[in-house]
Amino acid sequence: MNPQAKLVFTTSLLLGTTITISSNHWILAWTGLEINTLAILPLISKSHHPRAVEAATKYFLVQAAASALLLFSSMTNAWYTGQWDITQLTHPTSCLILTSAIAIKLGLVPFHFWFPEVLQGSPLTTGLLLSTAMKFPPITLLFMTSQSLNSALLTTMAILSAALGGWMGLNQTQTRKILAFSSISHLGWMAIIITYSPKLALLNFYLYTLMTAAVFLTMDSMKVLKLSTLMTSWTKSPALSTTLLLTLLSLAGLPPLTGFLPKWLIIQELTKQEMPLMATAISLLSLLSLFFYLRLAYCSTITLPPHTTNHMKRWHTHKPVNTQIAILTTLSIMLLPISPIILTIM
Repeated sequence: MNPQAKLVFTTSLLLGTTITISSNHWILAWTGLEINTLAILPLISKSHHPRAVEAATKYFLVQAAASALLLFSSMTNAWYTGQWDITQLTHPTSCLILTSAIAIKLGLVPFHFWFPEVLQGSPLTTGLLLSTAMKFPPITLLFMTSQSLNSALLTTMAILSAALGGWMGLNQTQTRKILAFSSISHLGWMAIIITYSPKLALLNFYLYTLMTAAVFLTMDSMKVLKLSTLMTSWTKSPALSTTLLLTLLSLAGLPPLTGFLPKWLIIQELTKQEMPLMATAISLLSLLSLFFYLRLAYCSTITLPPHTTNHMKRWHTHKPVNTQIAILTTLSIMLLPISPIILTIM
């Protein structure tokens, strides 16, 4: 892609996100979401492969439907209450329509079908944007309207997302689809807590972004799109494969890694809200996701391809160290000890 065009699309993404997260008026928030959608489409379809064009078309249709629903919910609220302010969403019907619109935008169950297909048709770097940056504006809208939302509906969607995200990822061999189902599963954890502790949901999103960015950039560096390719990565870059193992285990939420922190805090908050059954259910359902993270980790480090050569494999490669991957991986693994500081900032 032309560098100038890429700069225009990236700037538009930043502009759209900034407009949405800083607006108080529904029309401005909607405008930001539309700018975002239009800016990411060329990045999805830049390879001109039929799969990429199909992914871009699906993404456009789904996001257009979600934006129309969002606009409809805000107009219904304005019709009944006279308020266009985002935080003043009080009409019950508007709240239900808004929850559905944002669930479609995020890819929460039962509106999740588009997300794995779109991610599979996109390059890894665009997949990273779709999994993280594109989900930030809808999450902020949920954050701003969290007081008015229906807790029972969000909890149901969250449990279903955790279940289906784990269940449907079990049989996948494409790394992008596995990461898509991982994203759906993590969204379940955010949705279940957003009405009780919105700040905790945002913390979960930030840490999820850190860990997912580390995994996507590592896979992009190793050019891994399938599990069979991942199995041969150890001989080419053992150090990177080792850090990928730790990042995947962190994404699974195993202590003493960073990913354990949001899960632990969410379970604690759900218990405080007298929802021990929901806490138990979502914890057990995260074991499904743990299986495919362990499968990825097993493929990247423990499965070695057969060699005919007898020479020693070198740990040090001549490729320069990618600073972004180094920083993100370190943060993805080592933030748990400073959790008291993170909690005081919240």
